[in-house]
Amino acid sequence: MNSINIKREISDTLENAIERVTRALSGEGFGILTRIDMHSKIKEKTAKDIIPTIILGACNPHLAYEAYTANSDVASLLPCNAVIREISPGRLSVEFAKPSGMMKMLGDARLAGLAEAADVRLATALAKV
Repeated sequence: MNSINIKREISDTLENAIERVTRALSGEGFGILTRIDMHSKIKEKTAKDIIPTIILGACNPHLAYEAYTANSDVASLLPCNAVIREISPGRLSVEFAKPSGMMKMLGDARLAGLAEAADVRLATALAKV
């Protein structure tokens, strides 16, 4: 099965995991542009509870520039998302969206190559979390 995510499970607190993910992504040239505390927003807007889930919008500016100048439609697919989700107390799933999975929508061979390079960087970062 071809997944749009790469993921692994870790033991840690949510806040420590966010720091670990941020540091690992930084080592591969990605910065964090946004943070959405999804569980808090869902609670605020619907009064319903979901498991603690954080979405970090990560961007490698060099790869984003190359992708955007190749095909400006890519803007709607940026930034890359990193998700940290609590699956049980002290146990977290760390998930990175694979750019190659998302770029297939545009059917652009040059973007596919850039996305594969981003996949490698994200996989390297995930291994370091």
